[in-house]
Amino acid sequence: MSESTTHSPNADSLYVSKAIYHISRNWIWLFSFGYGLYVGLPFLAPVFMQIGWESLGQTIYGIYTFLCHQLPQRSFFLFGKATMYPLQEIQAVWSQTNNPLVLRQFIGDPAFGWKVAWSDRMVSMYTSILIFAWLWYPWRRRIKSLPIWAFALLILPMGLDGTTHLISDFWGIGQGFRDSNAWLALITNNAFPGEFYAGDALGSFNSWMRLLTGSLFGLAIVWFGFPVLEEAFSDVVQKFKKRFDKLESLQHTAIEIE
Repeated sequence: MSESTTHSPNADSLYVSKAIYHISRNWIWLFSFGYGLYVGLPFLAPVFMQIGWESLGQTIYGIYTFLCHQLPQRSFFLFGKATMYPLQEIQAVWSQTNNPLVLRQFIGDPAFGWKVAWSDRMVSMYTSILIFAWLWYPWRRRIKSLPIWAFALLILPMGLDGTTHLISDFWGIGQGFRDSNAWLALITNNAFPGEFYAGDALGSFNSWMRLLTGSLFGLAIVWFGFPVLEEAFSDVVQKFKKRFDKLESLQHTAIEIE
C-alpha cells in the first residue's frame, strides 16, 4: 500500500473526527486539568520559594502579576506564622508606603512565609469554579442552566464589593472607607469586635466579603455556563457517534459483499 493511500484525506479526516469526539466526551476532565493547572500554579509559588527553587517561584509571581494585584495584605501566606498579615505589619518589614505598586512586590520571607500568587478574592473566585464544576458534573443531567437574571444577581455582589474596594483605594491603601468600615460599625452599632471592621485580615468583614462574593461568582459561572457547554458537547458527541456507526455499517456491508 502506497504512502499516499495510507495517509489519504479521508483517513486524516477520520483522525480529526475521532479527536473531536473524544475531546467532546471528556471535556470536563480536560478542562479540570488545564484550568486546574492555571488555578494551582499560584499555590506552587510559595512552595517553590520554601524549598529553595526561587527561580521557579519568582517566575510564577512574575507571570501572575499581570493577572492579579497581589497586594500582600489581601493575600494568603504559606509556611509562615500567620495565614494573612495586616498592612502595618507588612509595612514594618517591607516599606513604609501605601503605594500599591511597591506593596505588591512583597512576596514574603522565611519568617513571614511566602505569598500565594493570587489574592484572596482570586483564590475564592477561581478555585470555586473548579469545585462547583466537580459538584455539578455528577448531577449535570438534572440541573438546568441558570436564567440570565439569576446569573446577574449572583455576580452583582462581587461587582459591588470590588467597585467599593477600588473607590476606597483611591483615598490611599489603608486609608479609605473600606479600610476602617466605620459606616458598617455605625450601622451595626459596633456589635462585632473591632478587628472585624478594620483591615483585611482573615475573618474581617472585608475578607469575608471577598471570599463570599468570589464564591458566588464561581457558582454563577458554573451554573449558568456549564449546562450550556455540556449540551453543546453532547450534540457533538451524538453527531460523530452517528457518523462512526454509519461508517462501521458500511464497512461491514463491504466485507459481506467481498
